[in-house]
Amino acid sequence: MDKQKLAVITGASGGIGAAIATQLSQAGWRCLLLGRDENKLQLLQRALGEEHQYLALDLTQPGSGQRVTMHAMTLGGAALLVNCAGCNEMRSFENEQLEQIQQQINVNLLVPMLLTHHLLPQLSSVKGTIVNVGSAFGYIGYPYQSVYCASKFGLRGFSEALSRELDGQVAVKYLAPRATDTRINPENVRALNSALGNKMDTPEEVAHNFMRLLNSKKRRWVVGFPEKLFARVNGLLPELVDSAIIKQLKIIKSYISCQLNTKESSS
Repeated sequence: MDKQKLAVITGASGGIGAAIATQLSQAGWRCLLLGRDENKLQLLQRALGEEHQYLALDLTQPGSGQRVTMHAMTLGGAALLVNCAGCNEMRSFENEQLEQIQQQINVNLLVPMLLTHHLLPQLSSVKGTIVNVGSAFGYIGYPYQSVYCASKFGLRGFSEALSRELDGQVAVKYLAPRATDTRINPENVRALNSALGNKMDTPEEVAHNFMRLLNSKKRRWVVGFPEKLFARVNGLLPELVDSAIIKQLKIIKSYISCQLNTKESSS
């Protein structure tokens, strides 16, 4: 692959974003790393090599999209956009703060849409690719994840619609990881996954699936089994998934209650 092809990667200071950047670099891409943690971005840039660059910024802030666009243009223009930045709060909807709701929708849905809009002229000029990193919860509504699911369902819908709109002009793909061993998952969520027997992938496993999707003609990719099956069944027979998840509800509630009690005792 041409060394001059530029990949713009959001959330590059996080586990999945850094792993994707690493595999893209190994495949010959030059990366523009975006994230809020400048120290982590510096370390990653040094590990990948001097041909890669980074921008430490908050993409929810006004003007950030224009700044990324201008910087990418100075590097020859983006051929690949990876919308990987994300945030999550697992809690009951009634206990969500308005600021937390807005933050999740902004980071998980609005930021990818706006950055895509900014970079679309560059991507279109080279028939580039957009990969939106969503979640298996973009297919399956899960209790105590209502806001996160809403944002990822939205990102999947955006990806699907834009893929059909830009067919032959820009490839738009949706990657749906399952639970992943990153800092986005607090201890109670890790304990819940263990109690339910849910496998947690490493960021490197997710990045491997990302590369398979990128190098294929597929437009969507759900990571792992049985999550891949659940996504399909939920689309056809959601009542079956209703029953399966509701049977887990008592266990799920106990871990949410544990989180709330821990926060109350520490306040």
